[in-house]
Amino acid sequence: MVCQTPGIRHSVPMLKSSMSELERKRAELLTKLSGRIRSPETLRAMAAVPRERFVPPEQRSMAYLDIPLAIGEGQTISQPMMVAEMTAALRLSPRDKVLEVGCGSGYQAAVLAKAAPDGMVVTVERLPALAARAEATLLELDYRNVVVELAGPVPGCPEHGPYDAILVAAAAPAIPQSLLSQLRVGGRMTLPVGSREQQELLLVLKTGEGVSISALGPCRFVPLLGAEGFEG
Repeated sequence: MVCQTPGIRHSVPMLKSSMSELERKRAELLTKLSGRIRSPETLRAMAAVPRERFVPPEQRSMAYLDIPLAIGEGQTISQPMMVAEMTAALRLSPRDKVLEVGCGSGYQAAVLAKAAPDGMVVTVERLPALAARAEATLLELDYRNVVVELAGPVPGCPEHGPYDAILVAAAAPAIPQSLLSQLRVGGRMTLPVGSREQQELLLVLKTGEGVSISALGPCRFVPLLGAEGFEG
Protein backbone atom coordinates (compact mmCIF):
# COMPACT_ATOMS: atom_id res chain seq x y z
CA MET A 1 0.00 0.00 0.00
CA VAL A 2 1.25 3.46 -0.89
CA CYS A 3 0.38 6.27 1.46
CA GLN A 4 -0.17 9.63 -0.28
CA THR A 5 -0.35 13.00 1.44
CA PRO A 6 -2.96 15.25 -0.24
CA GLY A 7 -0.64 18.27 -0.32
CA ILE A 8 2.14 16.29 -1.99
CA ARG A 9 -0.22 14.67 -4.49
CA HIS A 10 -1.13 18.07 -5.94
CA SER A 11 2.31 19.69 -5.74
CA VAL A 12 3.73 18.34 -9.03
CA PRO A 13 0.95 19.54 -11.36
CA MET A 14 0.93 22.93 -9.62
CA LEU A 15 4.67 23.27 -10.21
CA LYS A 16 4.30 22.33 -13.87
CA SER A 17 1.56 24.92 -14.29
CA SER A 18 3.71 27.59 -12.67
CA MET A 19 6.71 26.75 -14.86
CA SER A 20 4.67 26.81 -18.07
CA GLU A 21 3.22 30.21 -17.12
CA LEU A 22 6.74 31.60 -16.59
CA GLU A 23 7.86 30.17 -19.93
CA ARG A 24 4.82 31.71 -21.64
CA LYS A 25 5.63 35.15 -20.23
CA ARG A 26 9.28 34.70 -21.26
CA ALA A 27 8.24 33.90 -24.85
CA GLU A 28 5.93 36.92 -24.92
CA LEU A 29 8.72 39.21 -23.71
CA LEU A 30 11.18 37.92 -26.30
CA THR A 31 8.58 38.48 -29.03
CA LYS A 32 8.11 42.05 -27.82
CA LEU A 33 11.86 42.67 -27.78
CA SER A 34 12.30 41.30 -31.30
CA GLY A 35 9.82 43.88 -32.59
CA ARG A 36 12.10 46.73 -31.53
CA ILE A 37 15.64 45.37 -31.15
CA ARG A 38 17.42 44.76 -34.47
CA SER A 39 20.56 43.12 -33.07
CA PRO A 40 20.38 39.29 -33.36
CA GLU A 41 23.31 38.98 -30.94
CA THR A 42 21.46 40.98 -28.29
CA LEU A 43 18.26 39.02 -28.75
CA ARG A 44 20.18 35.74 -28.39
CA ALA A 45 21.82 37.05 -25.22
CA MET A 46 18.47 38.12 -23.76
CA ALA A 47 16.99 34.72 -24.58
CA ALA A 48 19.89 32.91 -22.90
CA VAL A 49 19.73 34.66 -19.51
CA PRO A 50 17.14 33.45 -16.95
CA ARG A 51 15.92 36.78 -15.51
CA GLU A 52 13.96 34.97 -12.79
CA ARG A 53 17.25 33.98 -11.15
CA PHE A 54 18.23 37.63 -10.70
CA VAL A 55 15.12 38.84 -8.86
CA PRO A 56 13.94 38.12 -5.30
CA PRO A 57 12.01 34.83 -5.02
CA GLU A 58 8.73 36.60 -4.25
CA GLN A 59 8.96 38.49 -7.56
CA ARG A 60 9.84 35.61 -9.86
CA SER A 61 6.33 35.41 -11.27
CA MET A 62 6.92 38.96 -12.61
CA ALA A 63 10.42 38.30 -13.97
CA TYR A 64 9.35 38.48 -17.62
CA LEU A 65 7.15 41.53 -17.42
CA ASP A 66 8.76 44.46 -19.22
CA ILE A 67 9.16 46.50 -16.06
CA PRO A 68 11.92 47.27 -13.54
CA LEU A 69 11.70 45.34 -10.26
CA ALA A 70 13.01 46.12 -6.77
CA ILE A 71 16.01 44.01 -5.70
CA GLY A 72 16.58 45.49 -2.24
CA GLU A 73 18.94 48.15 -0.90
CA GLY A 74 16.86 50.79 -2.70
CA GLN A 75 17.96 49.46 -6.11
CA THR A 76 16.17 47.94 -9.09
CA ILE A 77 16.76 45.48 -11.90
CA SER A 78 16.26 47.41 -15.14
CA GLN A 79 13.36 46.98 -17.52
CA PRO A 80 14.26 44.25 -20.06
CA MET A 81 13.68 46.56 -23.03
CA MET A 82 16.15 49.08 -21.59
CA VAL A 83 18.70 46.31 -20.97
CA ALA A 84 18.32 45.17 -24.57
CA GLU A 85 18.52 48.70 -26.02
CA MET A 86 21.66 49.60 -24.07
CA THR A 87 23.32 46.32 -24.97
CA ALA A 88 22.42 46.57 -28.67
CA ALA A 89 23.73 50.16 -28.86
CA LEU A 90 27.20 48.96 -27.77
CA ARG A 91 27.53 46.73 -30.88
CA LEU A 92 29.61 44.20 -28.98
CA SER A 93 32.04 41.80 -30.61
CA PRO A 94 32.61 38.33 -29.10
CA ARG A 95 36.05 39.21 -27.64
CA ASP A 96 35.23 42.67 -26.28
CA LYS A 97 36.22 43.73 -22.78
CA VAL A 98 33.20 45.44 -21.22
CA LEU A 99 32.76 47.54 -18.08
CA GLU A 100 29.41 47.84 -16.34
CA VAL A 101 28.94 50.53 -13.69
CA GLY A 102 26.13 49.53 -11.34
CA CYS A 103 26.01 45.74 -11.07
CA GLY A 104 22.81 45.51 -9.03
CA SER A 105 21.47 41.98 -9.31
CA GLY A 106 23.99 40.96 -11.97
CA TYR A 107 21.36 40.59 -14.71
CA GLN A 108 22.77 43.19 -17.10
CA ALA A 109 26.28 41.75 -16.58
CA ALA A 110 24.96 38.30 -17.53
CA VAL A 111 23.44 39.67 -20.75
CA LEU A 112 26.73 41.43 -21.60
CA ALA A 113 28.63 38.20 -20.90
CA LYS A 114 26.43 36.32 -23.36
CA ALA A 115 26.83 39.07 -25.95
CA ALA A 116 30.64 38.97 -25.62
CA PRO A 117 31.16 35.26 -24.84
CA ASP A 118 34.90 35.19 -25.54
CA GLY A 119 35.60 38.51 -23.87
CA MET A 120 35.44 39.77 -20.31
CA VAL A 121 32.84 41.71 -18.32
CA VAL A 122 33.91 43.75 -15.30
CA THR A 123 30.91 44.89 -13.27
CA VAL A 124 31.23 47.36 -10.40
CA GLU A 125 28.84 47.75 -7.46
CA ARG A 126 29.08 50.19 -4.53
CA LEU A 127 26.83 48.17 -2.17
CA PRO A 128 28.65 45.12 -0.75
CA ALA A 129 25.47 43.11 -0.08
CA LEU A 130 24.31 43.46 -3.69
CA ALA A 131 27.80 42.72 -5.03
CA ALA A 132 28.03 39.52 -2.99
CA ARG A 133 24.57 38.37 -4.04
CA ALA A 134 25.21 39.12 -7.72
CA GLU A 135 28.56 37.34 -7.65
CA ALA A 136 26.98 34.25 -6.07
CA THR A 137 24.20 34.15 -8.67
CA LEU A 138 26.61 34.59 -11.58
CA LEU A 139 28.83 31.79 -10.26
CA GLU A 140 25.84 29.48 -9.74
CA LEU A 141 24.87 30.05 -13.37
CA ASP A 142 28.48 29.49 -14.52
CA TYR A 143 29.21 32.95 -15.92
CA ARG A 144 32.97 32.56 -15.86
CA ASN A 145 33.78 35.64 -17.95
CA VAL A 146 32.35 38.09 -15.38
CA VAL A 147 34.34 39.76 -12.60
CA VAL A 148 32.43 41.55 -9.81
CA GLU A 149 34.29 44.41 -8.13
CA LEU A 150 33.37 46.82 -5.35
CA ALA A 151 33.32 50.46 -6.41
CA GLY A 152 36.38 52.57 -5.64
CA PRO A 153 36.82 56.33 -5.24
CA VAL A 154 36.22 57.05 -8.95
CA PRO A 155 33.58 55.60 -11.29
CA GLY A 156 34.53 52.42 -13.09
CA CYS A 157 37.48 50.11 -12.59
CA PRO A 158 40.67 51.55 -14.12
CA GLU A 159 42.83 48.58 -13.11
CA HIS A 160 41.06 46.28 -15.59
CA GLY A 161 40.89 48.85 -18.40
CA PRO A 162 40.94 50.04 -21.04
CA TYR A 163 37.57 48.80 -22.26
CA ASP A 164 36.01 48.30 -25.66
CA ALA A 165 32.60 49.21 -24.25
CA ILE A 166 31.14 50.70 -21.08
CA LEU A 167 27.54 50.52 -19.87
CA VAL A 168 26.48 52.75 -16.99
CA ALA A 169 23.34 51.63 -15.16
CA ALA A 170 23.04 54.76 -13.01
CA ALA A 171 22.32 58.36 -13.96
CA ALA A 172 25.05 61.02 -13.95
CA PRO A 173 24.63 64.79 -14.27
CA ALA A 174 27.22 64.77 -17.08
CA ILE A 175 29.39 62.23 -18.90
CA PRO A 176 32.05 61.19 -16.33
CA GLN A 177 35.48 62.05 -17.67
CA SER A 178 37.03 59.24 -15.63
CA LEU A 179 34.95 56.72 -17.60
CA LEU A 180 35.93 58.28 -20.90
CA SER A 181 39.57 57.84 -19.89
CA GLN A 182 38.94 54.10 -19.35
CA LEU A 183 37.48 53.69 -22.86
CA ARG A 184 39.65 52.68 -25.80
CA VAL A 185 39.74 54.82 -28.93
CA GLY A 186 36.92 53.39 -31.01
CA GLY A 187 35.11 52.32 -27.84
CA ARG A 188 31.41 52.87 -27.13
CA MET A 189 29.60 53.87 -23.95
CA THR A 190 25.88 53.94 -23.13
CA LEU A 191 24.71 55.90 -20.10
CA PRO A 192 21.82 57.97 -18.76
CA VAL A 193 22.62 61.67 -18.26
CA GLY A 194 20.40 64.31 -16.68
CA SER A 195 18.76 65.13 -13.37
CA ARG A 196 17.79 62.72 -10.61
CA GLU A 197 14.22 62.68 -11.93
CA GLN A 198 14.67 62.39 -15.69
CA GLN A 199 17.54 61.56 -18.04
CA GLU A 200 18.43 61.04 -21.66
CA LEU A 201 20.08 57.79 -22.70
CA LEU A 202 23.26 58.64 -24.59
CA LEU A 203 25.57 56.67 -26.87
CA VAL A 204 29.13 57.98 -26.72
CA LEU A 205 31.73 57.01 -29.32
CA LYS A 206 35.35 57.79 -28.47
CA THR A 207 37.45 58.75 -31.49
CA GLY A 208 41.00 59.96 -31.99
CA GLU A 209 39.65 63.51 -32.24
CA GLY A 210 37.31 63.42 -29.24
CA VAL A 211 33.80 62.04 -28.71
CA SER A 212 30.65 61.71 -30.78
CA ILE A 213 27.38 61.74 -28.82
CA SER A 214 23.96 60.45 -29.92
CA ALA A 215 20.71 60.70 -27.94
CA LEU A 216 18.75 57.44 -27.79
CA GLY A 217 15.68 58.60 -25.89
CA PRO A 218 14.37 59.48 -22.43
CA CYS A 219 14.92 57.15 -19.50
CA ARG A 220 14.95 57.04 -15.71
CA PHE A 221 17.65 55.37 -13.60
CA VAL A 222 18.78 55.46 -10.00
CA PRO A 223 21.47 58.13 -9.48
CA LEU A 224 25.20 57.55 -9.72
CA LEU A 225 26.52 58.59 -6.31
CA GLY A 226 29.91 59.98 -5.40
CA ALA A 227 32.64 61.40 -7.64
CA GLU A 228 31.24 62.75 -10.94
CA GLY A 229 27.77 61.73 -9.81
CA PHE A 230 25.20 63.05 -7.36
CA GLU A 231 25.62 63.64 -3.63
CA GLY A 232 24.30 60.77 -1.54
